[in-house]
Amino acid sequence: MTAPDRMPRAGRVVLASDAFKGSLTSAQVGAAVRAGILDVAPDAAVTVVPVADGGEGTVAAALAAGYEAVPAAVHGPTGEPGTTTLAWHRSAGTVVVELADACGLGRLPGGVPAPLAASSRGLGDAMRAALGLAPRVLVVGVGGSASTDGGTGMLRALGARVLDDAGTEVPDGGGALERVAGLDLAGLDPRLREVDLVVATDVTSPLLGPRGAAAVFGPQKGASARDVRRLETGLATWAEVVGGGWAEQPGAGAAGGVGFALMAVLGAQRRPGVEVVLDLAGFDALLARADLVVTGEGSLDEQTASGKAVAGVAGRARAADVPVVAVCGRNRLSDSETRTLGLDGAYALSELEPDPARSMADAAALLRRVGARIGRERLSPAPG
Repeated sequence: MTAPDRMPRAGRVVLASDAFKGSLTSAQVGAAVRAGILDVAPDAAVTVVPVADGGEGTVAAALAAGYEAVPAAVHGPTGEPGTTTLAWHRSAGTVVVELADACGLGRLPGGVPAPLAASSRGLGDAMRAALGLAPRVLVVGVGGSASTDGGTGMLRALGARVLDDAGTEVPDGGGALERVAGLDLAGLDPRLREVDLVVATDVTSPLLGPRGAAAVFGPQKGASARDVRRLETGLATWAEVVGGGWAEQPGAGAAGGVGFALMAVLGAQRRPGVEVVLDLAGFDALLARADLVVTGEGSLDEQTASGKAVAGVAGRARAADVPVVAVCGRNRLSDSETRTLGLDGAYALSELEPDPARSMADAAALLRRVGARIGRERLSPAPG
């Protein structure tokens, strides 16, 4: 943990942490740290703002900010029927949908990967349901995908046809992409022309190559080396069919190429997921009244600066000249790297419990202890 640089006034703390994956949700992290701060500073005003980076938890963050929950029927990654939740802000005319909840890795039956067969169709189902609400803005969070299908499943659910050289529709899944020869958009849902599409992601990867969707993320979805080569070939074929040079654009490789389809075919604007979520939550208004910000994620490491929630929160806090510290399961950054990220300090659970399994199992209790430490070290006593 780095030493305190600045000592804020007592009282007004904003907790804006991402989830600790496999352990606690964003809201649970915030609640545990809040309890610890109040243990030592019972008069503090502590606000919990769940945040995410465009993946799992994006809709939950919008709901916590006051959006309305709307259920929608979707196909899971391997075609099984399911239900997802949309977040709807009527007065703003904004709907948020989340790939992870519709057809992400957590939706695989029995958790069994299907790297060649899994599809993004469920995201298209969710988007079609969102269009039924007649929004002005449709935000699509695309982290946590189970598929590497270039977004073809999503497009099909929205009315497009993905064809082989005989004019027959190819099957769902990335394994069929090498057969793609044409894209028919005649049946594409016309309501898409009436909405501003925003793709929210923390990934800046291109579609193809050693930093692309198949090479980097395919193995995380169960793809073997042979599968990765096949998926790469298919994505390259798909990119050639779509054209326009979009394959090299940052974010095209997000969610197995869903980012590519959203930008190249549907004209979506890409934004860092955490920036989108912070705007949905009205974070800047909370910052204007804050004395301290606490952010966090499961691991602070070299990936944190690449669009993760901690970097986004820290950047805004520093711009507003509000001290900001992070909580994490483990911290792999040096003190200088922590400061470069914009943090005044970092508190790792591993300092209290070095065993990773125990740390994850007892994360809430450990975070409460960390919250108390933050309260003692970072909040000055209220004037007497």
